[in-house]
Amino acid sequence: MSEDKKFGKGDGEDAINPINQGEGDLRSEASEAFEKNSKEGENLGDKAHDKFEEAKEAAEDFAEKAKEKSKDFAEDTKKAASDFANDAKKTANEFTEGAKQAFAGADGENKKLLAGLLALFLGWAGVHKFILGYQKEGIIMLAGSVIGWVTACFIIGYFLALAVWVVGVVEGIIYLTKSDEDFYNTYQVGKKPWF
Repeated sequence: MSEDKKFGKGDGEDAINPINQGEGDLRSEASEAFEKNSKEGENLGDKAHDKFEEAKEAAEDFAEKAKEKSKDFAEDTKKAASDFANDAKKTANEFTEGAKQAFAGADGENKKLLAGLLALFLGWAGVHKFILGYQKEGIIMLAGSVIGWVTACFIIGYFLALAVWVVGVVEGIIYLTKSDEDFYNTYQVGKKPWF
C-alpha cells in the first residue's frame, strides 16, 4: 500500500505531503475555535461586567437602605433617651416632693415617726439626730460608734459601741411613746438634743 493511500489522499501535492494537508485543516480548526472562544470570552466578559454592575447597584441600594435604617434607629434612640430622661426627671421630682413632706412635716408627725424608727434601727449611727437637725450630736454618736468598732480589739471598744447603740434605742422608744404635741414642742421647737 502506498503512502498516499494510507492517509486517504488523492493525487497531487497534498498526496505527496499529507502532513501539510493536516496542518492546514488544523490551522483552520484552531482559528475557528479561537474565534469561537474569543466570542464566548467576550460574551462572558460582558456577562461578568453586567453582573458586576448589578452587584454594584445592589450594594449601593443596600448601603442606602442601611443608612436610612441607621438614621431611623438614631432618631428612635434619641426619642427613647429623651422619654427616659423626662420620666427620670418626673420620678426624681416626685421623690423630692415626697422626701420634703417626710422630712419637713408641718405637724411634726412625720418627723416623730421617722426619727423614732431611725433611732431604733440606725441609732448607733446618729441618723435620727441628723433628721431632727442636731448635727453636732449626730456626729458625736457616729464618731462614738466608729471609734468603738475600731477599738473593739481592746474590749473597751465594744462597751463604747454598745453604749451608743443603747442611747439610740432609748431615744427611739422615747420618741415613739411621746404624744405628737410633746414630741414637736420638745425636740423640734425646743431643740432638746439628748433624751
